[in-house]
Amino acid sequence: MVDLPRAVAENLRLLCAELEGQLSNLQAYFEAPNAAIAQKVILRAGYSYNLLTRVQNAGLQALSRKRIKENRRLVLQNSALVARNLELITRMARRSLEHAEKVGRKQLLRPDAYPKVIKSVRKILPEILPAFDAQDSSRAVCIGQGRAPLDDLYDRLFRTYTRDMGKSKHTEDLANALLAANEIHRIGDALQGISEAILSVNIGHPVQFERYFALRDILSDGDLDASNLELEPLAETRSGSAISSVRGLAENGDEFSAVFKDGQLDKVREERAGVKSWHSIYPGLAPKILSYKKSGQSAALLIEYLPGETFEHVLLNESDVLLDEALTALSRTLRDVWKRTINPECAEMASMTQLSARMPDIWRVHPDFRSRPSRIGSLEMPGFVDLVERAKDREATLVAPFSVHIHGDFNLDNVIYDASEKQIHFIDLHRSRYMDYVQDVSVFMVSNYRLQIQDPVIRQRVARVATEFHAMARKFAKSNDDRFFEYRLALGLARSFATSTRFVLDKAHANRMFERTRYLLETALACPIGKEHRLKLPIKELFNG
Repeated sequence: MVDLPRAVAENLRLLCAELEGQLSNLQAYFEAPNAAIAQKVILRAGYSYNLLTRVQNAGLQALSRKRIKENRRLVLQNSALVARNLELITRMARRSLEHAEKVGRKQLLRPDAYPKVIKSVRKILPEILPAFDAQDSSRAVCIGQGRAPLDDLYDRLFRTYTRDMGKSKHTEDLANALLAANEIHRIGDALQGISEAILSVNIGHPVQFERYFALRDILSDGDLDASNLELEPLAETRSGSAISSVRGLAENGDEFSAVFKDGQLDKVREERAGVKSWHSIYPGLAPKILSYKKSGQSAALLIEYLPGETFEHVLLNESDVLLDEALTALSRTLRDVWKRTINPECAEMASMTQLSARMPDIWRVHPDFRSRPSRIGSLEMPGFVDLVERAKDREATLVAPFSVHIHGDFNLDNVIYDASEKQIHFIDLHRSRYMDYVQDVSVFMVSNYRLQIQDPVIRQRVARVATEFHAMARKFAKSNDDRFFEYRLALGLARSFATSTRFVLDKAHANRMFERTRYLLETALACPIGKEHRLKLPIKELFNG
């Protein structure tokens, strides 16, 4: 049972009672439209808002105490979310009536369509606080499902109103009627928000309504118990997918750990295909897929939980000895993968094309990086876009002499090191393909540098990892007669330094990365045509500071 502060519990009950009164009047209005009833609801705005404020203030006061446990913090935060969504329903009821009162021809309002769905919302109200108090997921789901009849009603009314607008002279009345319907429709969003708050308390971490169903379905498909689980977020990808660790009990009573990933159907499919390809190419490197489910335009994966820590964690938190172990294991694994998968087909990285496509995103975060051509006396300074276009032309003539199977998104946090087995694993594999290995090399090196930690010891470790990783890759290039490795790496690093700035708001750090981008581009372009194989990059200097 949930133990709420007295002020929170009492004001939540008063807010539910107030909402019941307002919905009762809302239902009565649509049964017999009457301005006096509408005013009863419209003029109650201050009271429901005051109740919300009291819940929030009492919750904040409780949260400010020292040594508060995490589960109690979650209860207090979600009690405030329940209150906020209850107050939102009262606000939507008022707005609906404000629009309804502007409809002069009440028959165009179609008031008889509303009482049934408002009554269904009123039936849900008494379930909210008991469900929250008991942390009852089943009742929480029923609350969220209260959105469905509101969606159905709005879909019907929207089609009707928009059809009538095309052949009626009473457009203003129809527009206000549609706005009134939309406010009733939005009550469903608030019900879903209340459902998510209750589910979050039960699971022990914030969870979305649709995500709960995806998780429940995929666990049941794998003979796992969805009623007793812990969900902890691991990452939110930039493509919109969410990744969480899941712990719970299998139906036979054994404990299980897994990784749950859900998102857009195409992205999850790519992840699944990437994992399968690695299993056929290099068994043991990628995690196993335990279960896969798709629903409409979304899908979910349940993936084997891999022991160990991300390379980022090792770099930032572990000893030099363990860092050296991880880097050695990573270098050995990559060399082995490259040797096993080497293909005589040439590969074009097209890093400058990639950079050009991401420039708008860079300018949105750092508009001052968009430098224009300038002149100092007789010295011409090309603009950044000009540098990229010129480098793009040079890059097109210097493709990799072979291709290998790459990770495709080779950031520090996508590499897992299991110290007990001295073994490397890869995760987040939706971009895996045959490609120029310099793509992975440049992304990994810059993902070290872009860490927004300026501690001198950490920066020295970053420089050492980048330098040693570069030496490993350069040795592989030399042994496979890749004469233009260093030149392609210069452009790959330039791309990665520049595109990483769109995720960095620390202006000084972003400037350091962008200055390195410009230096690398200018260095590559200054190299005489035909002499690209002689280019040598000052890696240690680039990654220091």
